[in-house]
Amino acid sequence: MPKLTVQRPSGVDEILDVPVGDSVMEAATAAGVSEIEAICGGDMICSTCHVYVVDGPVDALPPISDEEDEALGFVKAPREPGSRLSCQLPMSDAVDGLVVRVAPTQ
Repeated sequence: MPKLTVQRPSGVDEILDVPVGDSVMEAATAAGVSEIEAICGGDMICSTCHVYVVDGPVDALPPISDEEDEALGFVKAPREPGSRLSCQLPMSDAVDGLVVRVAPTQ
């Protein structure tokens, strides 16, 4: 299983083993990362799963779609170059070692 590191706003890092095919959002919420609210459950309509991709095999992630880019316009925390919706980041062996930082506000 690919590993994912989730950096919480408190400074605590969660290192997760994630089944291939699960999204970063699914893995984080299943692990109790409550700072990712994920109100819409991954339908890209709430922007409450905002993370910053900070390290790892970033180039193996799918590009931001027009729909995700539009949804990122509504995030509460500042948008940065690594801003993504965690529901749009599928885990695979190609992204093993990915590191994301949860946005401080959702």
